[in-house]
Amino acid sequence: MANTDALSQQRAASRPLQPTLKSHLAYTLLCGLVIMLMLSLVRLALLVYNSDMIGDTPTSTVAEGFLNGLRFDLRVVVYLSIPLLLAILSARAMAARGLFRAWLTIASSIVMFLGLMEMDFYREFHQRLNGLVFQYVKEDPKTVLSMLWYGFPVVRYLLAWAFGTWLLSLLFKGIDRLTRPAGGYESQVAGTRSVAPWYVRGVVFFMVLLVAVIAARGTLRQGPPMRWGDAFTTDSNFVNQLGLNGTLTLIDAAKSRFGEDRANIWKSTIEQGLATQTVRDMLLTANDKLVDADSAAVRRDFTPPADNTLPIKNVVVILMESFAGHSVGALGSPNNITPYFDKLAKEGLLFDRFFSNGTHTHQGMFATMACYPNLPGFEYLMQTPEGGHKLSGLPALLSARDYDDVYVYNGDFAWDNQSGFFGNQGMTTFIGRNDFVNPVFSDPTWGVSDQDMFDRGNEELAKHDGKKPIYALLQTLSNHTPYALPKDLPVEKVTGQGRLDEHLTAMRYSDWALGQFFEKARKEPYFKETLFVIVGDHGFGNHQQVTELDLGRFNVPLLLIAPGIQEKFGAVNHTVGTQIDIVPTIMGRLGGETRHQCWGRDLLNLPAGDQGFGMIKPSGSEQIVGLVKGDRILIESKDMSPRMYRYELGANFKAELIEAPDQTELTHKLESFIQTATKSLLDNTAGVVHGTPE
Repeated sequence: MANTDALSQQRAASRPLQPTLKSHLAYTLLCGLVIMLMLSLVRLALLVYNSDMIGDTPTSTVAEGFLNGLRFDLRVVVYLSIPLLLAILSARAMAARGLFRAWLTIASSIVMFLGLMEMDFYREFHQRLNGLVFQYVKEDPKTVLSMLWYGFPVVRYLLAWAFGTWLLSLLFKGIDRLTRPAGGYESQVAGTRSVAPWYVRGVVFFMVLLVAVIAARGTLRQGPPMRWGDAFTTDSNFVNQLGLNGTLTLIDAAKSRFGEDRANIWKSTIEQGLATQTVRDMLLTANDKLVDADSAAVRRDFTPPADNTLPIKNVVVILMESFAGHSVGALGSPNNITPYFDKLAKEGLLFDRFFSNGTHTHQGMFATMACYPNLPGFEYLMQTPEGGHKLSGLPALLSARDYDDVYVYNGDFAWDNQSGFFGNQGMTTFIGRNDFVNPVFSDPTWGVSDQDMFDRGNEELAKHDGKKPIYALLQTLSNHTPYALPKDLPVEKVTGQGRLDEHLTAMRYSDWALGQFFEKARKEPYFKETLFVIVGDHGFGNHQQVTELDLGRFNVPLLLIAPGIQEKFGAVNHTVGTQIDIVPTIMGRLGGETRHQCWGRDLLNLPAGDQGFGMIKPSGSEQIVGLVKGDRILIESKDMSPRMYRYELGANFKAELIEAPDQTELTHKLESFIQTATKSLLDNTAGVVHGTPE
């Protein structure tokens, strides 16, 4: 009999202890607190790593951002705790502590990894994790991995992640031991401890579920749960962003990107006839004649006044990587980053209120050359089925005028589907990284240096026989992470700008390469009959984050250089414009009648008193957009009421929130523009078959 009792005790000791309802709730609560602590530490790391963006923000404001963050973090804790909450309904499930420890360790480790990755992601893009992550994953893995390896402290992050995961596993194991039922297996064998009956567990589960739902919603208000806009409660955009949770923003981006309903496409809110007419009023001038009005929104015949044309036949568009306006001397920067561009600006026409349509090279390319805006849901237009549509860009318009073409680029044209997209639009000659022989420098990630690209561009233009006009796109790349530059730099490294030193050094080098190109181009016959268009593909964030859209990532210079341009149009133009205005402005200088459906206007043929306007949107999947008009910008998001700012560019870069009587009118224009452009793209009516009427 004694042997039988001993055997029973051994069997009981070998079985997992049956937890009580109380011990399981304690285990769940303590594990949740550990996850909350981990998320707060990750947020603190993000703050410290980007501390230069705090500026003079009061500590109380930063604390408010952390408090907002706790609400978002609580949602993550609830999501990760779902298996433990469901286990309340089953006594057997509550005993599966080993599975719970594994789940919590793996899930928390993934969340921590995202948080570590986000430190540099935010420094680069001034955004929490979003659709850009999926965009980069979708690209060539070799190039992406090379960029990460050479541009970021990958080993350091992996070691920190491994240590953090190990520490989490110890904590979850310790909590398991701490919350084991008192009395050990002896009480289990003796039957002195039993699990609560099913109806008690059912009541407790209902109560816990109610608390969990409220916590996951993050708010007691009726309607939708806590959203992106709920973090924007302070005057500091950095602190507002700090309050978000990167895991949640990435999940939202995944829903938008991979959902069948393509939820991040702008939803129609205005009667389409009214929206279309609003856009026509915004875009058409006295020089435009609307055609195909029943089938196309803004297709028109454009005939510029003869006295506003220039004696040119060739067009060279130079798209400068990350050429941010806040660091350009001609736009007010005192740091001598762009001395060559500043010198060129003195002989051309500089637009000092110019913006990129997006914050990624991808958007800069199709906005500049294809004359189409960056829209919610189509931030990576060149890689979507709609990117196969014919648009009214420079390739379509100048191919119709029998122009030759050449596209010179440092890197691989497979990136961003450049050759596929632009080939479909009408370009025929592509020169990429594999077409350079004995370059001065070539890095393993992107390709040859900017000086190599510019040298080859000049060679291609110089050897052109001149029998037909030519247009070219020269695109730089050296000013991009990981900023791989020649060993013996022809410029001094930038110092004194903190974490921006490396980025600004690359920008200074790109500026030098631009200057060398013009020195060589001046000696060639094509120079005196060519319009040069120099523009940044986008900017980059600096120590300031001005407005929710971060204007520093949009403000870029636009410089036109051509014979007689200053005599006719002056040296500086204050009209607001974006990259979709470039093609109409080019066609206006060439002259002649052009049929097109550009979503911009000729900036040098606007009505008197017209301040110009531009619609902008950051990369990623967020439905946040802006309408710039004059010295004001209206910002609208699906998660936030529209806000109006008065901004100032240049050395005193800033913006202040204002009240404006025409805010409702501008909101209507912004929504009409996006809605109509989106419909035209989806209906495949956004382009034109021929660049000139038959």
